[in-house]
Amino acid sequence: MPVIAWWLLVLPLIAGAFLPLQAGINGQVAKHFGSVMGAAMLSFAVGTVALICVVLFQRDMPGIQALRGLSWYHWCAGLLGMFFIATAAFAGPRIGALLFMALVLAGQLGMALLLDHFGWAGFRQSSISLGKIAGLLLIFGGVWMIRRG
Repeated sequence: MPVIAWWLLVLPLIAGAFLPLQAGINGQVAKHFGSVMGAAMLSFAVGTVALICVVLFQRDMPGIQALRGLSWYHWCAGLLGMFFIATAAFAGPRIGALLFMALVLAGQLGMALLLDHFGWAGFRQSSISLGKIAGLLLIFGGVWMIRRG
């Protein structure tokens, strides 16, 4: 197994820690607005402005040719993000941060298992194994235990 820089392990950990906080904040905004989609829109608008600033600062704007070269499914990533943000704002406050994130994690790992196995979406191909399936089943067991608790 190749050596991985420590910060490549820390960044996803921090990003993951921010997800329940983001869900809670978006849930509060949705309650304040009386609109889940309004909260999702505000979240994306703020994120879009932040990204525009970063891209302009880095002078890293993609050209028209690069945009034209994208396939239809490349444009769907934003829709997937919108679905997550809206779901977080709606479901997170109703089921609690721990259960929400356990379900998110179970869904993420289930999809990741398929993405790696088939090498889809640009991921390195890595076959499903009994150990990986067992790990995923343990995650689902954790979801069940959290739900019961």
